[in-house]
Amino acid sequence: MALISRKSFQFYSSSTPASRSILMTLSKRLSFFSGQQKPQNCNSVAMRMLCFRDKSQHMFCRKNHVQLRIQSLSVNETVNLCGDTGSSPESNNRWMDEQPFFRKLNSLCTSKDIFDFLSSLEVMSDTMASGALQRISEVEADDNGLKNPEGVLENEVFRALCFQFEFESSKLSNTGLLNALQALIKLRIDPQSTLMASLLSEGEERLAKGQLAIKNLCALGESLIELEGPSCAMLEQIVNHMQDKDIEKWSPREMVMVYKMLQVTVRERETYQDFLNRLNSVTLTIVSQLSPKFTSIILNSLVVLHQTRAVPLVTALCKHSVKLIPYFTGDELVNVLEAFLYFEHREQTFTEALETHVPNSIFTMRPQTVCKVMQYCCRKMILSKPIFDAVAESFISDADRFTTDQIAECIIPFGTLNYLPPSASSLFRKLETMLHTRFTHFQPHTLLNLLHSCVLIQRYPVNFLPKIFSPYFLQKLQAQPPGLDRIVTSQLTRLFLTVTLECPFYEGPKLLPKYQAKSFFTPCSSLDVHLMKRVKAGLLYLLKKRIYFASEVSTPYFYTVDIEIKLDEEGFVLPAAQCEEVHRRIALCVDGQNRFCINSHSLLGEEAIKQRHLQLLGYEVVQIPFFEIESLQNCRKMAEYLHKKIFPHTYGLSC
Repeated sequence: MALISRKSFQFYSSSTPASRSILMTLSKRLSFFSGQQKPQNCNSVAMRMLCFRDKSQHMFCRKNHVQLRIQSLSVNETVNLCGDTGSSPESNNRWMDEQPFFRKLNSLCTSKDIFDFLSSLEVMSDTMASGALQRISEVEADDNGLKNPEGVLENEVFRALCFQFEFESSKLSNTGLLNALQALIKLRIDPQSTLMASLLSEGEERLAKGQLAIKNLCALGESLIELEGPSCAMLEQIVNHMQDKDIEKWSPREMVMVYKMLQVTVRERETYQDFLNRLNSVTLTIVSQLSPKFTSIILNSLVVLHQTRAVPLVTALCKHSVKLIPYFTGDELVNVLEAFLYFEHREQTFTEALETHVPNSIFTMRPQTVCKVMQYCCRKMILSKPIFDAVAESFISDADRFTTDQIAECIIPFGTLNYLPPSASSLFRKLETMLHTRFTHFQPHTLLNLLHSCVLIQRYPVNFLPKIFSPYFLQKLQAQPPGLDRIVTSQLTRLFLTVTLECPFYEGPKLLPKYQAKSFFTPCSSLDVHLMKRVKAGLLYLLKKRIYFASEVSTPYFYTVDIEIKLDEEGFVLPAAQCEEVHRRIALCVDGQNRFCINSHSLLGEEAIKQRHLQLLGYEVVQIPFFEIESLQNCRKMAEYLHKKIFPHTYGLSC
């Protein structure tokens, strides 16, 4: 992250003469005053300061006649405001209680207004002062740094606050100390500055003494993650202290923060698992109270921590996330989708909510979020036309926002799920333009996946195939993981077969035989074994002998036919082993549910291209989809179905 340079913060370091001089000047101007010691000038902004004595009364003082009633307090106790012993605070000091203070503070939207407000006060607690720093960080800091660095960092009130926080850190309450630390981190104060070192050192000392409550441990842990990342050794100490606390009494925010710390500290799967089990059990009881942000963070932590056994919690969070979809930020939605994928959770109502949300929000979504939505649909085999149509329109209008990887992630699901949106012509014209302008920016395997997905839906990248089949590109494929494995050679071979069968006008380079697959890679799950047995039983009932059909037949054209039946010129069935006098070949495609999109009768892209190519290779393709035969209860009914399906014009066979 961007940090304010030490040069900008020399007045926090006493290691140089210049900064030492400034500190000495500030020390004189920011000295403590009692009834016996009064300053000559009461109006300097620099005198409006936090006064911390004996870890007790913490006041922001402006006028010289203010006297403090000092009362000894533990660092774990709440600091209360007091006036001088002889008069009421309301009459002699301009101050307010914390609740109205924070209401006013939260209504201010610029650092100037906040500094003016602070300057109008005579007294305030260190909790209020640190809260003011936090509010300044909220209005002035974003992902790009400070909006108005000079207006904040050079302001006298800000400098006086920082000076006092640095040199009186031991007198701060836990809340004041840790809130200030968090605010200064957001304001990009140099982590190596003496200011930050002082606050961190004090926090570490109180941690070692066991003086921090759970909310303080969370705040310190969050600060350390921001400053030092997961390598910070103190994080494990914090987690160890947390294990002794009563989880049932934690707030949702505290539980979320503990998940985040565990996420970065757990290095082995079994580390802190007992603690995690307790945490997961308690979290399950408060799922309905979780905000979109907290829901997203916990789901992300469960993924990182491999909590595959926390099924009740995961299920509850996934169901809870359905009603939160309109309120997730892009990053939060990405975390939720990742969790759905990791835990292999499917929720129909979640998909329906996405189908409502994505079309309405697509043009404001970041590419990363759009890609994750498409990845979710692709891996879950969800052909959602509202989502796909919206993504197509978004890509057409704003493709330049997408990286090359994101382009592939958006387009590949169209081919995988075998869907052409209404705007297909414009979509693929835009894709072709992007390929022409950024071809060399694509990683080899990403490019191959992208072009392979295009041919699945009959969009032929003939202008780019000469480069794909070139020795140079093939060497690049081979040099990068996973190299030329079976999946990669299957994709190359399918590209080659596609242009051979469907693009006879293509005259570019061919794919050399050494790069061709012997057969297309087919996942074991693509064949429904149970469905296959039922079809075979029906065929045996119909054809009487097993010799008249063959199953899982390898062809010279790289495909494997589920069931092949051979016919002679007169239409009689020949033995499967016979090679002479074969006039017709029938390919039965026994398509189980896993060859279709979920809850759909739409074939997946690889199954659709297979049937298309088998037809072009001379087969008569007969599709036997699961949804047509799942209600057939016996072999005779199956045989009747197959008779009508395979031999619709032949009535000589008797079942």
